[in-house]
Amino acid sequence: MRLLDGIDRKIVAALQADGRITTQELADKVGLSASPCARRVRLLEKAGIIKGYVAVVDQAKVGLPISVFASVKLERQREEELDRFSQAILRWPEVADCYLMTGQRDYLLRIVVQDLEAYERFLKDKLTRLKGVASIESSFALGQVKRSNVLPL
Repeated sequence: MRLLDGIDRKIVAALQADGRITTQELADKVGLSASPCARRVRLLEKAGIIKGYVAVVDQAKVGLPISVFASVKLERQREEELDRFSQAILRWPEVADCYLMTGQRDYLLRIVVQDLEAYERFLKDKLTRLKGVASIESSFALGQVKRSNVLPL
């Protein structure tokens, strides 16, 4: 595993704040010239520290205002069942986030939909039909206080 030095941390922090920053602007921010800065960015990408670049989209403005958090318990926690669940989740675009959890539930999902009917369809057509699902508890977000893709480096 590659450890981040102070310059790497500055680079990552700047790119988290603005993934469209030019190499020269980034170099100026972190105190390097453009070539060494670009080389460090490539190394961070190659090491998998920087996994990609995305546009952060306002989900309400694209017609997906509802976030539902679903806790899912499987019938068994065997590797086969965990893999089957994970593979299904990867195919479903409504699932924005999915975490394997400790505690009473096996998975926590954030599902993004346009309305309650869409969530009901997702449940009936996909999640409840998945073999091995024992129970689902849904909680509807009333509002978003904070959401961040920025890690506290």
